[in-house]
Amino acid sequence: MNRRVVITGMGAITPIGNDVAEFWESLKNGKSGIGPITRFDNTEYKCRIAGEVDGFEPETRLEKKEIRRMDLFTQYALYAADMAVEDAKLMSADIDKNRVGVIVGSGIGGIITWDTQYKVLLEKGPRKVSPFFIPMLISDISPGRIAITHGFKGPNYSVTSACSTANHAISDSLLQIQAGAADAMIAGGAEAVVSPMAISGFMNMQAMSTRNDEPSKASRPFDLERDGFVIGEGAGILVLEELEFAKSRGAHIYAEIGGVGNTADAFHITAPAPGGEGAVRAMKIAIEDAGLDVTDVDYINAHGTSTQYNDKNETTAIKTVFGEHAYKLSISSTKSMTGHLLGAAGGVEAIACISALNEGIIPPTINYENPDPECDLDYTPNVAAKKEINVALSNTFGFGGHNSVVLFKKYNN
Repeated sequence: MNRRVVITGMGAITPIGNDVAEFWESLKNGKSGIGPITRFDNTEYKCRIAGEVDGFEPETRLEKKEIRRMDLFTQYALYAADMAVEDAKLMSADIDKNRVGVIVGSGIGGIITWDTQYKVLLEKGPRKVSPFFIPMLISDISPGRIAITHGFKGPNYSVTSACSTANHAISDSLLQIQAGAADAMIAGGAEAVVSPMAISGFMNMQAMSTRNDEPSKASRPFDLERDGFVIGEGAGILVLEELEFAKSRGAHIYAEIGGVGNTADAFHITAPAPGGEGAVRAMKIAIEDAGLDVTDVDYINAHGTSTQYNDKNETTAIKTVFGEHAYKLSISSTKSMTGHLLGAAGGVEAIACISALNEGIIPPTINYENPDPECDLDYTPNVAAKKEINVALSNTFGFGGHNSVVLFKKYNN
């Protein structure tokens, strides 16, 4: 029996809003969350900008003692998951918690903890390193803590696939429900990497924008003058439920997951395969998995990182998959506003897709000022557009050649 899977709850922490409503409103208004880095002295850094989360107050949902024992990425994950569970009214229902699981990933994990504790080790010696160092560092602590907080005892683990992490977590959660292993899953990603080590590493790869004098214009996907991506941070978490289970408890249904596509480039550790070959297969598989034709797709939330290679390759991949329909599609990169949330990107971009489906509004790609002849599709430049959307794709592609695409569609009985 084909078990249909729907979305019933959402939670977001982002550089442009610390809940779903604020995040979506900022997207529609083309608000940039990119600014100067405030977390550490970056005087000697070529890249001095990031999409930092502003005004985050973890103590409004998390216990103060536990906050001190969590890396920031876990705080984001737990906070966003709490919002999603609350939104789905999952805890107020009479449910079997053995049948609720959690798959939440992080591309890098607790690198802020690594930075701070390594400094302690060098300055004060090994005896002063925190006994909580390891459980603060490891990526799988987020789903563990979410489960502990809410008592969910179903499938529980973390996914790590760089920038495809959250989409893989959503994909795996879908499969757990379809296989009958769970009735509901908490899925998504969280990331907090605005730290000296992370910024240094990406900077020295020459992958990041150095438009330090105009931070709000630094992330400019598909624009001819793009010069690299901008790091962002936050979390995007969804509640997935088997359709009949959701209906039995009267849950509000935001959208349905129609299909997923997961592939590997098997080409290079950081560069995408020529022509976006792996991305092509991932999009095709997701559409086929949903039982749809390419002409059924209305909107693509592009991976759109603002790097030379990605934007050109993704454009080529879309043309390969969709043919003439590629020029009828609405496309946008919300990373133009949030920056690149790495392992959390797919989570917040899933929320953007679902919100777009429900409101019939395509969020824009801001900072699109100089068209690139090699990127000649409709990227919804600078201003949101109204359009009826029934099917949306969310593209994520990660270092290591990981490709994960999730197809969302309007829910119909």
